[in-house]
Amino acid sequence: MGSILEAVDALERALEVLGAADWTQVGDGERVGLLDRWETCVRRQRAVAHAVIHGLDAAELGAPVAVVVADVLRISRSEARRRVRDAEQLAPRTSLSGQLLPPVLPATAAAWAAGVLDPEHLRTIQKFMRELPDHVGPGVAEYCEALLAEKAALLRPDQLEVVADRLAITVNPDGVFSDEDRARKRGFVWCGRQRSDGMSVGKLFATPQLRAMVEAWCAKFAAPGMCNPADHTPTVTGEPSSAVADRDDRSHAQRQHDALAALVRGQLGDPKLGTHNGLPVTIIATATLEQLQSGAGVAVTAGRTLLPMRDLIRMASHAYHYLCVFDKHTQRPLYLGRTKRIATADQRIVLHALVRGCTAPGCDVPGYFTEVHHTDEWADGGATDIDKLTLACTPDHGLITPGGWQTRIRPDGTCEWIPPPGSPQRGGTNTFHHPERFLDNDGP
Repeated sequence: MGSILEAVDALERALEVLGAADWTQVGDGERVGLLDRWETCVRRQRAVAHAVIHGLDAAELGAPVAVVVADVLRISRSEARRRVRDAEQLAPRTSLSGQLLPPVLPATAAAWAAGVLDPEHLRTIQKFMRELPDHVGPGVAEYCEALLAEKAALLRPDQLEVVADRLAITVNPDGVFSDEDRARKRGFVWCGRQRSDGMSVGKLFATPQLRAMVEAWCAKFAAPGMCNPADHTPTVTGEPSSAVADRDDRSHAQRQHDALAALVRGQLGDPKLGTHNGLPVTIIATATLEQLQSGAGVAVTAGRTLLPMRDLIRMASHAYHYLCVFDKHTQRPLYLGRTKRIATADQRIVLHALVRGCTAPGCDVPGYFTEVHHTDEWADGGATDIDKLTLACTPDHGLITPGGWQTRIRPDGTCEWIPPPGSPQRGGTNTFHHPERFLDNDGP
């Protein structure tokens, strides 16, 4: 341990020297050479960090490794999860019997430790290995992994990607993919957060079945004149008249978007869908009375989406949603004492409006995916009162145990999380879901 601390101290001192160096005295040729050496050093540091991460024990930390890494390093949880996954593939493994095993990607791990690979190189190799068809044998897979690691030492990431694409065709020239291969790739995700104009970009990898179903739906509901939000009474059943179809100036992509919106809108609030965390499957939005009266500003949904007031009012005209309206200076108190163990729907709506998501420090899980938590435990006599309730995602909720994490409601109404003794994580409150608290009240 002493030698490790001494090495880190020496590294920090070296960084101080380099940070204070006068680079104007160094020629361009020498600069480029030093830059090359420095890049290798940075890459090797990443490899050392992965080795450190791989040895962390969630049970000892009292929380998932990715959560602790994100909080301590002040990086996003998605980035922390990526580093944990990278460590699992690049660090040596241990079998159940204690036998030391090579990394999942042995050649890549060796090149990574030597400082040869950039993170972009690594993503290209990981993507190639992840998308290999099941019928490709382990020997071929090992050869491909070693070849790509070797080429990564000579090529830029964009060049390596071209090589990987060609190699994929070589090992699977007939393009044979099983149902399992395709199913593994399926998915839909939002690409980042909402843009400044409120729009969002998503990425869909559709199975043949989903594509066939969407095509059938859009054949009718994305036809000219169907589901047009510009119409006072959009046509959603039957066939549009020729006049309605003729004045439809939407693009093909816009019509398909509106058809999918009609599909989802027709399902939300349907009792057949049951409930989700105590509420019907529908939109939960929060706005102030002033916003509703003026028709300006944005509401916040329980999924953390910013919904323009005009859209919210328009949606309320043809669907059932939960809208929690707050006066700018008051809150809606609900007291049920110990008459009920489970929070009522009204209380859940108020909690969505008040805290918007998991209240654990740094957690970005929105309200739709949280549970109601008693800060005064029900089993210990705590009441199901709105001022003693908060929201927590399932993983963070599970951390609240005797001797583990504790919670309490502060005088300002925010929920404070208190870490167990010896935990490297910082406690406190969560401001992630309330970015407006960081803004100057007087505006820009």
